Amino acid sequence: MSMLAGQVDYVIGVDTHRDTNTAAVLTASGAVLAHQQCSTDAMGYRRVVAFADEHASGRRVWAIEGSGSFGSGLTTHLLERGEWVVEIDRPARPARRNGAKSDDLDAVRAAREALTRDHLAAPRARGDREAMRVMLAARQGAVVARTRPSVSSRR
Repeated sequence: MSMLAGQVDYVIGVDTHRDTNTAAVLTASGAVLAHQQCSTDAMGYRRVVAFADEHASGRRVWAIEGSGSFGSGLTTHLLERGEWVVEIDRPARPARRNGAKSDDLDAVRAAREALTRDHLAAPRARGDREAMRVMLAARQGAVVARTRPSVSSRR
């Protein structure tokens, strides 16, 4: 095991998607304790934190796949609460038998990957980068709206 096992009692792996997040609580030794799926909204984020509080009340770390994309809302929520969050890369997923996929297994894999890594990646900073992204998106929308032919000129 990595040095992470000596720093935490639990690892919460999260497999993120557009509409749902699936979390798995593991002990620092890698044993699976519980799973939960929740929505990707404020209520879902509160539910997953309550789930973690119930099953992982000690020292813990959150291992989140895609913390800059589908997992960005949950990551922001957790960082605002002062939780320790690390980013786990989405794996190149080979085709599974019969096209089956298990979010529970992917959440467990994310937690175990965090346990085996020597160097853990912190999620990207949200502040200035996020403000710049919002500003550029707003500017692009204004340019498109300004250059669109008006209704009166289409007659």
